[in-house]
This record gives sequence, structure tokens and C-alpha cells, in this order.
Amino acid sequence: MALFEKTDTPDWLYNLLEEKVQQYNQPNFIPNDPISIPHQFTKKQDIEIMGFWAAVLAWGQRKTIINKCNELIRLMDGAPYDFIRNHQPTDLKPFLHFKHRTFNATDTLYFIHFFQQFYAKHNSLEEAFVGETPVSVQKKEPIRHAAFQTEQALVRFHEVFFGLEDAPARTRKHVATPARKSSCKRLNMFLRWMVRNDTNGVDFGIWNQLSPAALVCPCDVHVDRVARKLGLLHRTNTDWQAALELTENLRSFDPQDPAKYDFALFGLGVEGEM
Repeated sequence: MALFEKTDTPDWLYNLLEEKVQQYNQPNFIPNDPISIPHQFTKKQDIEIMGFWAAVLAWGQRKTIINKCNELIRLMDGAPYDFIRNHQPTDLKPFLHFKHRTFNATDTLYFIHFFQQFYAKHNSLEEAFVGETPVSVQKKEPIRHAAFQTEQALVRFHEVFFGLEDAPARTRKHVATPARKSSCKRLNMFLRWMVRNDTNGVDFGIWNQLSPAALVCPCDVHVDRVARKLGLLHRTNTDWQAALELTENLRSFDPQDPAKYDFALFGLGVEGEM
């Protein structure tokens, strides 16, 4: 793993990333991004539910992602948390026709079922991510990364999410886990939304049991491409170790908030395409 050290971090790269963070970590970033979906709400649980759903469905064109999430909101009568808690079995019929790429009605109905069961016992989805280390997480060697806390949280969440007896096997492909070596780009994006807390108004910062310092940068196609061009990522496969490598290099610029550079790398990627 090739890491930048504070002594050899290029000034031009630091200045470029900081400039782009300031450019994109602004409210005008919101309307054309999937984060606009949870920004429609003020209730914490609504933000969590639709934030999670928007992150999971975030592949393909952003306009399509936003449209499909808005379709879900309409199916839940504009009040996701209230619908989750109080719907009747007959209210689920319209969801049989919901589909986004390979995410289909089976997946949709399980998400609703999980949320119903979970929120009947818990106040916040954060509780599915934090807690004691799951049995499947073994500390086999010294952990160099502050991001190990996030790795634990993601593994725990996967176990909790698929802990119901009737969890469909096919739905597992839509919720990643480091245990399968996935880069977990969508879940890392969701955690960025929930955990990062600054004054810019893009990320929500409504969770406090995970530290922004422990967040892992989401490795989507734009971030991956730009990070490689800038020498921030060398690992051949875009997997969990690649996400850690990128995050460790970004941590040399800001150890307390490395995931903020997701804005910069994503923005540079979009600019390159334009």
C-alpha cells in the first residue's frame, strides 16, 4: 500500500483538493445528487430511511436514481417513517411494480420489512451499525487504519440487516460488506451523509457514534479514476483494501475528515467527463 506522508504530500495536490472541496461541498451540489432525496425531510428517521435507499439505488444516471427514489417516496405517501411503522399488508401491493436496474420488488419488500421490524425496537438506524464487534470480525493483525471502526460497523450492519429469517438471498447483492472484500462505495457514501458534520449543509451529521475521522472514502467510478490519475490509489482491484488505501492517503491531508475529499475527487471526475 503506497501512502503519502505529511513530509512528501505535494502542495499542489493539497491545494487542488481543498479548492474542489470548497467548490462542491455547497448547497448547490444537492439538487442534482442522490443526497437531494433525504434532504426532502427533517425527521431523523425519514432522513435515514430515504438516505439509505438513495445510497443503495445510486448506480446509473443520477437523474434516474433521483426519479426512482421519488417514486418510492410517493408510494409511501410522502412520509417514509410513518408508512414503515403503520402500513397494512394491502398497502404493499403498489411496490410489486417497483424496479431499478436489478433491484426489484422482492428487494423492495424486504427493505420495508426490515425497516418495520427494526424501527419497532430502535429509534435510529445508527444502532444497526454500532455496538459490539460482530463475531465474524477477527483482528488477526495490527490495524493501521482509523477506518477499522467503520469496517466493524459495516460488517455488523450486514449481519443485522440480513438477520431476519426470511431474508432473500438475492437481496444480499444490494448491500455490500467488507467481509466479501467489497469497496462498499454506496454504504460509505451513506455513512458520509449521516456522520460528517460541518456548516456547509450538504451532509447531515445526525449520527455521533462514528467519527468523521473513521469514515472511508466512497470509491465510485469517478473517484476511482481521478484518484489513480493523481497517484492516490495504486491497488489494481477496486475492493475494500483499495478504499482503505485511498482513505489513508487522503488522511495525510486531513486526518480528522478524510472523506470530505470525496467531494473533490467526484467533482474532478464529473468535470473531466464534461
